[in-house]
Amino acid sequence: MTTRLDLDPVQEAARIAAQNDAFRNSILGNPSVADAPQGQFVMTCGVAALGPDAQLELTRRVAAFDAFNADSDPQGLHEMGVIEFNGTKVWFKIDLYDVDYQYGSPEPSDPKQTRRVLTLLLPSEY
Repeated sequence: MTTRLDLDPVQEAARIAAQNDAFRNSILGNPSVADAPQGQFVMTCGVAALGPDAQLELTRRVAAFDAFNADSDPQGLHEMGVIEFNGTKVWFKIDLYDVDYQYGSPEPSDPKQTRRVLTLLLPSEY
């Protein structure tokens, strides 16, 4: 059964942004984010090809990212970011799915009905 949370758009965006932040902060097993929303962290072949040291550094930067602004985050959801790494732009994107990872979440601001997939990718792979 799907329950609808009655939030206005600003409240809903703020709630999703906070959940996205908690999820990103948890990807390295940060124990202070024990109640982070559930999800998966993946990277594309292009990012994997940068090597394990680059992968770890990029993962650290994604987890700590806080450079959201009106240009890069117009909806205020904290769902996408750009990281400069050794002269290469790397993007991260968070998508919100249902609990089976098949469709979009029926209620994106409800962590019980939403699973996140954070993808680390090169712009050329978009």
